[in-house]
Amino acid sequence: MKAARLYDKFDLRVEEIDKPSSPPEGYVTIDVRAAGICGSDLHNFKTGQWISRRPSTAGHEFCGRVSAVGEGVDNIIVGDLVAADSRFYCGQCEACRSGRTNICEHLGFVGEVCDGGFAEQTQLPARLLHKHDPFLDPAVAAMAEPLAVALHAMRRLNPPRGEPVIIIGCGTIGGLCGLLLSHLHEGKLLFADLNGERAQMVAEICKGSVVALDKEQTRAALDRARLRYGIDATGSIKAIAEGIDLLDGGGALALVGISHGKLDIDPNILVEREIALIGCHAFNDELPEAAALLPELKPALLKFIEILENMDDIPEAYQRLIDGRSTKLKTIIRIAD
Repeated sequence: MKAARLYDKFDLRVEEIDKPSSPPEGYVTIDVRAAGICGSDLHNFKTGQWISRRPSTAGHEFCGRVSAVGEGVDNIIVGDLVAADSRFYCGQCEACRSGRTNICEHLGFVGEVCDGGFAEQTQLPARLLHKHDPFLDPAVAAMAEPLAVALHAMRRLNPPRGEPVIIIGCGTIGGLCGLLLSHLHEGKLLFADLNGERAQMVAEICKGSVVALDKEQTRAALDRARLRYGIDATGSIKAIAEGIDLLDGGGALALVGISHGKLDIDPNILVEREIALIGCHAFNDELPEAAALLPELKPALLKFIEILENMDDIPEAYQRLIDGRSTKLKTIIRIAD
């Protein structure tokens, strides 16, 4: 079968490999239908930071059809259409036992510690699979995992009803945060991104306004109302610092981007203005709810994505995304149906 495998940084190869054998106890085999390229896939490709197996089949945002079931699996049967959980958690540590599997002490991710979804077939523990609406377009079903990340960030921020929110960064997660807020939160939405065209697209879909990270501009966009809540989906140290300066007192900034470098901040700013910085790591138990929201969000999600019809196009798509040459928020590869 064909698979896209990461050997080292800047070394991604689409090649023929053997199909998986019969699934071991607790595992199932999935015929992958569609898979998405994530910013963390690109990070891994550029830095090699999280490569723990060489080679490893990349891809952790995917959906598929179950084609074989191992012993001891009673919640999944052959033929089920499923979305994959990206988090390979142990289930035994103190964090897992407390229900916080996203901060598992031994947490790894699919496509890094085990083979992922950029392949015609893959195998995962049944506990990492969640059924979805069987009538969903696979390209939409593959969005369940990033939508769960955005839902977790929105829940962690928890802006009170009516409060405006600024989303800094209009990539996949920023766009999905905006989309969820537009459906689940009552309050004006502001969007900031260095790519003005992308920000405008997201703002139009989410019924928000595009602003710069400038206090006067945000105040004007809100008719002089105060801005207390924001989400940073860039990971940019500069953008995070500007976001903190932008917020009025009594609110919070949720951080959901992958950052490089260290934040230089006077903690008195947080103390005196009572601004909370909230870390958001992957998601916890939001994947089933995110999958359930997909049919309702389908029209908007289809505007966010571009679709590749061939796995051979994955390496070129990586480079195009790294270069900033994509006009969409998410690249999805159709693999099989």
